[in-house]
Amino acid sequence: MKKALDNAEEYNDPILYDQENESFRDDIPFLIKWANKTEGPIVDLACGTGRATIPLAEAGFEMIGVDINGNMLAEAQRKAAEHSITIQWEEQDCSDFHLPIRSRFIFTVGNSFQHFLTNEDQDMLLKSVCKHLESGGTFIFGTRFPGPGELLQPSTEEYWRSYVDRDTQQKVDVYTISEYDPIEQLQHYKTIRRMEDRETCTGITLRYTYPKEMERLLIKHGFKLVHVFQDWQETPLSEDAYQMVYVCEKVG
Repeated sequence: MKKALDNAEEYNDPILYDQENESFRDDIPFLIKWANKTEGPIVDLACGTGRATIPLAEAGFEMIGVDINGNMLAEAQRKAAEHSITIQWEEQDCSDFHLPIRSRFIFTVGNSFQHFLTNEDQDMLLKSVCKHLESGGTFIFGTRFPGPGELLQPSTEEYWRSYVDRDTQQKVDVYTISEYDPIEQLQHYKTIRRMEDRETCTGITLRYTYPKEMERLLIKHGFKLVHVFQDWQETPLSEDAYQMVYVCEKVG
């Protein structure tokens, strides 16, 4: 558990995380579509502040949110209570989580799969998912596509985006610096946020997995690939993709 938290600077401030990420909702209709095909509790792994968990609960599904970061879960719990939504929140390591249920639908979104940095981490995650899925159950996740444009970024500061901080009303200019390690398949990111009166810098490391590598990994752990898309609008995967969206079924 400690190792995962060591790579969690970007998640130390859940309010900041929400400001920069909560507007992304492309995956919600896709998840609801698949949730409508099943019944029983649905598990959101690496749920963070409940960006996907809460909308699905609002849509009437029984939700369990699992995350290793207590600060993120506390904000998720606050937001759910604010909307009078009941969700079971579990502070656990997603690579070795333990729930007293089996589910027919488990997902992890927000490119969370990339936080499992080693082969062992990926194996443990998929074993835990498989253990908690009913036979024939669905596992959905997204991860960035390891294309040249994503991996071969210059190791110099690049502008990403700007926004206005809700609390301070200051403009925040966000820049990134990335360095790819092709041996370990790890991208080391630094994110710089510049405001009128200060500057902050955080770091994170993400793992990239190639499509054929992913296919073999999933089959090894008892999954059948149902679909592979390059976005949440179900566009078939192509060589110029930015993301890979996997829909898998537990076999046996």
